[in-house]
Amino acid sequence: MNAISKDVAANVSEAPASQPKPAAPLIYRQSAWTRITHWVWAISLFFLLLTGLQIFNAHPALYIGDQSGFQFDNHVLRIGAERTESGPRGYTDVLGLKFDTTGVLGMSGAAERPRFVAFPGWATIPSYHDLATGRVIHFFFAWLLFGTLLIWLVASIVNGHFRQLVPTLGDIRRLPRDIADHARLKFHHSRDYNTLQKLTYAIVLFIFFPLMILTGLAMSPGANALLPFIPELFGGRQSARTVHFIIMALLVLFFVVHIAMILAAGPINELRSIITGWYRTDQPAEGKSANPEQGA
Repeated sequence: MNAISKDVAANVSEAPASQPKPAAPLIYRQSAWTRITHWVWAISLFFLLLTGLQIFNAHPALYIGDQSGFQFDNHVLRIGAERTESGPRGYTDVLGLKFDTTGVLGMSGAAERPRFVAFPGWATIPSYHDLATGRVIHFFFAWLLFGTLLIWLVASIVNGHFRQLVPTLGDIRRLPRDIADHARLKFHHSRDYNTLQKLTYAIVLFIFFPLMILTGLAMSPGANALLPFIPELFGGRQSARTVHFIIMALLVLFFVVHIAMILAAGPINELRSIITGWYRTDQPAEGKSANPEQGA
């Protein structure tokens, strides 16, 4: 081996190994107000759902129209039980289409001791039939949700978090690409919410929650006495009850998708963000600051 070859070999052997890619920076993404209200909402919605099903069991049917329409049995949903040649069975009737839901809806429990209720005990609070207790717990968490929503709204306007949830024209233009990225489970970890997150959170916070509150007030005799026009906004108390139930089902769907996205995007990072406020982003672009003080 000549001298030049030896020098090249020496330089190669002495060259430092490739450095590992530095860890992506942590940023302070979620303020204390956002984190606290998030968990209060989660707890409130859990109790509202299960006590709401307890209340629904007292009259397991939904209608469209005012009281005068009941003589035509204008239900859009009914859950119950009926006798058949093979014995009792549970059923769910949706817009006139009847489905056998024995063991889940309408009739549940052991065959020798069936329970004839719309939703089984494991899905309600209390687990046994107790409408009064269910209503007390339901109203408590309904007011807790309402109060926390007001606190969040004021705090978010003050600290600028509110502006992060309002979709811009640029967000709308990026929507097709964002949908494609989510379909491929390709997630970008950044300080800002992506378009789908903004649209989803905006719908939940500014449409679903207000509708839940208004329809709840429309079903309350006390609120009707104070604000008699609210039931008329929905075509009557029974129509408001139907809208209330539909919004509840949409919020359950949101929760399922929300959890699925957390698992797909990295549960440790997402949970750290909503518990401590700190979120690990992708490597920031050149010149972009990762100053924690810029968090929401």
